[in-house]
Amino acid sequence: MGLGIGAGAAALLAGGASAASAEAVAGMFFGGGLLLLMAGLSLARQWLRRPRGLADSLAQIGLRNLARRPSRSLAVMGMMAAGIFLVTAVNAFRMSAGDAARKDSGTGGFTLVGESSLPVYEDLNTQAGRDAFGLDEEIMEGVRVAPFRVRQGDDASCLNLNRAQKPVLAGVNPALLAGRFRFASGNWEALAEPQAAIADQATAMWGLGIGMGDALEYQDGAGRAWSVRLAGMLAGSVLQGKMILGEDAFLKAYPDTAGYRFFLIETAPERAGEVAAHLTRQLEKRGLALEPARQRLETYLSVQNTYIGIFTVLGGLGVLLGTAGLGILVSRHVLERKGELGLMQAVGFLPGALRRMVLGEHVFLLLAGLLIGVVSALLAVWPALRQGGGDLPLAFLGLLLAGVLAFGILACALAVQAAVRGRLIEAVRRE
Repeated sequence: MGLGIGAGAAALLAGGASAASAEAVAGMFFGGGLLLLMAGLSLARQWLRRPRGLADSLAQIGLRNLARRPSRSLAVMGMMAAGIFLVTAVNAFRMSAGDAARKDSGTGGFTLVGESSLPVYEDLNTQAGRDAFGLDEEIMEGVRVAPFRVRQGDDASCLNLNRAQKPVLAGVNPALLAGRFRFASGNWEALAEPQAAIADQATAMWGLGIGMGDALEYQDGAGRAWSVRLAGMLAGSVLQGKMILGEDAFLKAYPDTAGYRFFLIETAPERAGEVAAHLTRQLEKRGLALEPARQRLETYLSVQNTYIGIFTVLGGLGVLLGTAGLGILVSRHVLERKGELGLMQAVGFLPGALRRMVLGEHVFLLLAGLLIGVVSALLAVWPALRQGGGDLPLAFLGLLLAGVLAFGILACALAVQAAVRGRLIEAVRRE
């Protein structure tokens, strides 16, 4: 049975590897991880039920005792594995800004991001544009600006909990963004196609509910129906909430939209404050407001991480329930075996050795459940890790697993201590 389920998991993984949409890939790999979890538990069930020979050590006696009530042992492993699977799989999607200075990060290597209340018609990368606002050459040395033309619409970022109908359109020269940001699907070259657009993955999937190749209907500047097709998705970026078009395609649809109102600015991180203050002061009449790109990205990611935290609590409840069940199982097993343990003590086994044997039996169940859950969860979230949808929080998950392990061992130890209290030989006399 376990091999059959494993074959099903392999089939889902093969389908996920060749699937076209990100949703299909994620769904198939998650299904593969779930089937792997079931396969692991099925193999554990077969192992518990297999016949065993004579035992010649306390460790072997302990392993044989696990098979006395295989359904109980399997229930504990299953509860622990399922809880850890949920917690690990969900937290693997927790996102962080990472190294914001990297061009393949969510900031695209830009240091500042901002918007203006009124259009900026001048090109701030040219000397003429900088002279128009009296920008200081020394302060602006090495500063590069990627300006976007903007057509107002619905906010489709994670900050808006409602489903956006017509998100903001932004037109940019793709050459200014070449080699920047990290893509879940596609690349900037896709903007060379007519009516093609690129959006942040969170915007497309959750804010708009669309996938690669899907189209959104708009009206152009003349009031005619005009569609925009999703040709690429960015993996966690400061461009959330917008549909990014090539500047030529944008101007063809909206020739009356003059000037720029959204800006990405690259400068040395240590000079970001000085550059932001200077630009804000000199472009005050255009209503320019700037903030660190990393800060904007962390604001977007914090919304997604809040939802992940909610699901983490649900998974934590399952883990705690499994750990509490482990303590109850230990107590019941020991109470049922008091006569056996008393006999072992009568023939020379020390009480401390018997306690360690019983404790080792159930710690083994705990470790087996943790291992099955973690391996299954890592498989389930492999596409997200491979595509950079979020870095696996190893420190957080390591502390979580260590805490579960420590709490489980403590629960088992307390249960064993309480159940084996007193003279075990008295149980033999009563029988």
